[in-house]
Amino acid sequence: MEQITTMPVLQEKLNENHLALLYISRPGCSVCHAVLPQVENVLTNYPKVSSFHVNADDIPQVAGEFSVFTIPAVLFFVDGKEMFRKARFIPMEELNNQIKKITDFI
Repeated sequence: MEQITTMPVLQEKLNENHLALLYISRPGCSVCHAVLPQVENVLTNYPKVSSFHVNADDIPQVAGEFSVFTIPAVLFFVDGKEMFRKARFIPMEELNNQIKKITDFI
């Protein structure tokens, strides 16, 4: 998962990648640290999905830009448009199924 540290770079990455997953977390969040490897594991099934990780402490405006009220947050984009999101408690099977639905049709 590529670490992004500025908002302009994040916007550019989301717009230039056909399929993109954004993972938003904070360093002091134990749930964030537990969920990240699980999300990365799900993504191994989808090599065409670009993945990006943002530390909300590094880019505080990311929360306002994407209306994120709790972390961790997973946002999935197709051509720069948000298709779905999961936050706080992220069921991996459900995340996998939603990514599969989108990638099967694209």
